[in-house]
Amino acid sequence: MRKFTSSLLLATVALCVLSPLTAQTPAPKAAAKKGSATSTGSWSPHMTTSAKIDDNRVILVYGSPNLKDPKKDGAVRKVWGGLVPFGKIWRLGSDEATLLITQKDIVLGGTALPAGAYSLYLQPEADGSAKLVVNKAVGQWGVDPYPTATEFARIALKKTDLSASVEQFTMSVKKEGTGGMLRLAWENIEYSAAYALKK
Repeated sequence: MRKFTSSLLLATVALCVLSPLTAQTPAPKAAAKKGSATSTGSWSPHMTTSAKIDDNRVILVYGSPNLKDPKKDGAVRKVWGGLVPFGKIWRLGSDEATLLITQKDIVLGGTALPAGAYSLYLQPEADGSAKLVVNKAVGQWGVDPYPTATEFARIALKKTDLSASVEQFTMSVKKEGTGGMLRLAWENIEYSAAYALKK
């Protein structure tokens, strides 16, 4: 079973890396199985974004929830300290935990991250700080339960207050300066961390 899972993961990574990914595009919806959780559809589309910097591609696959509540006729929700509680690990999006794939070793926010696939989570705090939680287990459904044993690192993020509200949770990886920048934004806050190819 472990050999099959490893082969499946390698095949998934290869497909993602070799696909001609451009800017953010909706990821294909998984087929619903009887009794299983399904995507929340247009309220939380699945997105894929990537950037190639210094001959290395970094890919993010994530669910993009909306400020509006699909269960309450589109009422606007409070995100930070509400939908996303302070002091707890959040799945960083909707549905499955966010997936990060890097073709080569990188340094993300000062932390060395070997080439491969990881799940990303976020732990925001009431004081405005937040840490990106990197985990070696992939394919997790949210944080129920959170795989503590495979946690790889926690990376401090830079917080920026936004002048305009971001309705749809958004993540990006883009070239900035001599390396790249990973950003996530929702409601009135953006968190970010710089990354570069490990020398």
